[in-house]
Amino acid sequence: MNTKGEGALRVPVIPIERIRISLSFFESVPAGFPSPAEDFVEEKLNLDKYLIKNPPSTFFVRVAGDSMTGAGIYPDDILIVDRSLEPKNKDVIIALLEGEFTVKRFVKHNGKCYLKPENAAYKAVEIPQDRTFMIWGVVTNVIHKPYEL
Repeated sequence: MNTKGEGALRVPVIPIERIRISLSFFESVPAGFPSPAEDFVEEKLNLDKYLIKNPPSTFFVRVAGDSMTGAGIYPDDILIVDRSLEPKNKDVIIALLEGEFTVKRFVKHNGKCYLKPENAAYKAVEIPQDRTFMIWGVVTNVIHKPYEL
């Protein structure tokens, strides 16, 4: 695992190794009983092209903590983060605040900016102008297991 950052400030980064294969892709799967008519593959899905739009500016990072569970982001999930994107209101971002990395929703409201968790156990943090703050990238996808393997 590599780290990305300046000086002593480091965030664990999982290096991207481009996926060079195309996998079978079923256009839809019913949540009820399967239909025999859908037993065919409609196309091939290249995960690299589907998940990573800007490879040179994209990195993976593993989640620690439960502040974003309401957004479907859980401990040990892997986030795909694109540093080339300009964060918009309500995007989920990776940020550096006062020397600590965090994943939160970026919220602009009444001329102020906040880092908003998606768990009622945590409070939003206003980002005053005098605090050390940097946006490291916008979360574009979340990879997580729906159950323990």
